[in-house]
Amino acid sequence: MLMRLMAAASVACVCVFVSTPAEARQDTASYLVFLQQRPIGREEVRITTTADGTSVSGTSRLAAPIDITTDMVDIRYDAQWRPVSAQVTSVARGTPIELSTRFAEGQAVSTVIAGGQSSQKTDAVAETTIVLPNTFLGSYAVLVQRLRGRSVGDTLQGYVVPQIEVPIRVRNITTERIDTPRESIPATRYTLSVENPPPAGAIEVTLWASVSRGELLRMTIPGQSLELSREDIASAATRTAQFSLPTDERVTIPAAGFNIAGTLTRPPGVMGLRPAVVLIAGSGLVDRDETVAGIPIFGHLARGLVDAGFIVVRYDKRGVGQTGGRAESASLADYAEDARTIVRWLERRPEVDRTRLALVGHSEGAAVAMLLAASEKRVRAAVLVAGPGTTGAELILEQQRHALDLMKASDADRAEKIDLQQRIHAAVLKGTGWEGIPDEMRRVADSQWFQSLLSFDPAKAMTRVDQPLLVVQGELDTQVPPHHGDTLLALALKRKKKADAQLLRLPGINHLLVPATTGEVSEYSSLSGREVAPAVTSGISTWLSKTMAVAPARP
Repeated sequence: MLMRLMAAASVACVCVFVSTPAEARQDTASYLVFLQQRPIGREEVRITTTADGTSVSGTSRLAAPIDITTDMVDIRYDAQWRPVSAQVTSVARGTPIELSTRFAEGQAVSTVIAGGQSSQKTDAVAETTIVLPNTFLGSYAVLVQRLRGRSVGDTLQGYVVPQIEVPIRVRNITTERIDTPRESIPATRYTLSVENPPPAGAIEVTLWASVSRGELLRMTIPGQSLELSREDIASAATRTAQFSLPTDERVTIPAAGFNIAGTLTRPPGVMGLRPAVVLIAGSGLVDRDETVAGIPIFGHLARGLVDAGFIVVRYDKRGVGQTGGRAESASLADYAEDARTIVRWLERRPEVDRTRLALVGHSEGAAVAMLLAASEKRVRAAVLVAGPGTTGAELILEQQRHALDLMKASDADRAEKIDLQQRIHAAVLKGTGWEGIPDEMRRVADSQWFQSLLSFDPAKAMTRVDQPLLVVQGELDTQVPPHHGDTLLALALKRKKKADAQLLRLPGINHLLVPATTGEVSEYSSLSGREVAPAVTSGISTWLSKTMAVAPARP
């Protein structure tokens, strides 16, 4: 299947445009291939367009664990984008494979020779299906060209030659900017759903294409850590900006052994010292705008806070975008230190009132905000948005039970999966007991970050937090369900130092802080509303203004 192999790779490319006769255009690209941010190979891709049609050709070298060498690819389309033929010669894990496919009258007739054994296969395909061989990622360059002029809701067909044809649905289209050290590239971002049949099911794929020429710039499969990116765009000094504000200023903040890249945004046209807010993002490789399912959550929050008179800093997490460091070795405590670095940097800024510094942490970022507030008295107030009210271990088990409910798993299957999860937790926390746990699960779970998340206990952290707190909780949140907000408020009210603590409950709002119908993760990519709810930004800004006594902005 298409996405099963693709889940193991991510790609970067550098494009060189080759002069050709006037009747033809030829674009040549070199790609680097990454597996979970680790380079494992290279692709060379050539797209030739003439009056008669378009061809995609090239080679590919992918090391273990994919272990595929493709010596020749040649995919041809006619002038109406109807596929004509596809030929692939490769060696997969030591086995020579030759594929030859001819397309005619709605059929794809393939001959496959694998290890000297020949077989034939015939599939019914759409007249203008897009040919996407598993072994050649460059085929996605045709997909982005076919997406030009499309609208949300449109469906294309992709043929995973020689296996199966799958619908590719357009879920969202936005305009973004990809900033590199040398230039800013306008790009169109397409969020797609590849409708693989069960058990794989639908997989979200995001593609970026240049506005000027429609070239493939980048591809990601968020759920499987897959990325395709041109070399200049894939560098650590590059970021994708889906959201910007008129007074945004790019800033670089020195940290311990690396730099934190962020955006500082001021209220427009104001004078005097202003209070400042640091936004702390949730789990995963999240950028400064905390973009999830195409929604720039922190971009929207920053806009509301700036309008209320606050200076706001949002930043790329460690190892993400233009920020250095390594995410795989970071714990919650490390993320708290990164946020502390920003707080101390802010208090030295001439436009910032150092006595009025606040934190807003979302999801896992709420746990980080608690850790920092407990040890950093420069912080005047903290807002905990969709934060955990139980230990991380308890929250993950709760999420797993909910997922099993949605799957309608049998009692035996539930018991088996929950037992495995509990054994993984115990092994992570103790450092022993990995016997009987699959190696691939250990590779994912055995990390400093996961250990720190499992052991995080808000009941302990809260006893050391003296600052006023606002707890914000969406009532349709299925990732951190509403009772967590109630628990956090109860913990805050039990503190020895009776600082202000309030709970803002938001009906109809999900974990991404936008209006929703069910609140389920499966709903994220199809949400009609793509804006953080005004009740979220107004509730946070109103509470912070009162708590930190923000004076009206003076022009």
